[in-house]
Amino acid sequence: KTKAASFALRLFTTPMKGFIKKEQIKFLDSAFQEEFEYDSIPIITYRWPGNNKTVLLAHGWESNSARWEKLVHQLKAKHYNIIALDAPAHGNSGSRRFTAILYSEFINVVTQRFQPEIIVGHSVGGMATMFAFEKYKYDHVEKLVLLGSPSEFHEILHRYTKMLHINKRVYKSLELLIQERFNKLPAEFSTAKSSSSINVDGLIIHDQTDPIIPYSDALEINKHLKKSKLITTQNLGHSLNDETVFDHVEAFLSQ
Repeated sequence: KTKAASFALRLFTTPMKGFIKKEQIKFLDSAFQEEFEYDSIPIITYRWPGNNKTVLLAHGWESNSARWEKLVHQLKAKHYNIIALDAPAHGNSGSRRFTAILYSEFINVVTQRFQPEIIVGHSVGGMATMFAFEKYKYDHVEKLVLLGSPSEFHEILHRYTKMLHINKRVYKSLELLIQERFNKLPAEFSTAKSSSSINVDGLIIHDQTDPIIPYSDALEINKHLKKSKLITTQNLGHSLNDETVFDHVEAFLSQ
């Protein structure tokens, strides 16, 4: 059972996509690229300089910094200083495995370096941002934007194991394996719980029919994040890579 659990965890932490495609290179090459490190793992960042506030962008699972192209163009027009980072095992960053905890440490390294006033996270990028914020308590961050972000880690794990038809005993072993590695049970990793200790303005955008992360996750986070506003979209799916979404983001940043 432990062998099966180890295999399941390895699969769960290994992205199959997220590599940079040919057509994305040109956009990423328009940025200043800089490398940092966490625990000897390379973190690749992209910077489009501006004299407005600094915005950090954290992409989601099986994606990379090129997913922000539309938003970057929009924010550049308003002269924001924009930084994006590639997550562990994604884009040009290092590591063969991905976890939201490791991602939160990447986000922290980049946050300490660039001191952004605003952080925008898509999907697990939002979750990792909240984990970093809860742990490191940034006093320079004024606003947070969560796009299609998950609330409860154990629910993601549960959906994943259901998809793989993993039985209850293996699931139990998997939970214990995670506890062994991270000193917490899956149920303790929660964006909503992390949110309750955070006191900055938040914008949550989630699609009502998101097929990957249920809309109820947004309601849960919104309940815990003290100064948050929830915007619900229709038929934009999980990616939310849409002008109407980015118009909401831009309006929120300029408030």
